[in-house]
Amino acid sequence: MSTQSFSSTWRTGTRAFGWDSLTRAELRVARLVAEGLTNRAVARRLGISPHTVDTHLRHTFTKLDIGSRVELTRYVVLHDVPGAGEGREAA
Repeated sequence: MSTQSFSSTWRTGTRAFGWDSLTRAELRVARLVAEGLTNRAVARRLGISPHTVDTHLRHTFTKLDIGSRVELTRYVVLHDVPGAGEGREAA
């Protein structure tokens, strides 16, 4: 997400939703969860804390308006395009 779109999003009080609103970090976590990894396994794989994985998942669930890992897996299968979004800023 560019600095300009980030600041304008917060200035106007609107929030981004949907697959394209996910940060690179959220996408990485979502993809690994969709492969069946636990939060701890995702954390080990990415070299981050399980708490950080949980935070990324909560943000992802909110942005996608979903409530479970099963729904997340379905969303990833339907919407993920390999290599897409790799230029986004991690947050």
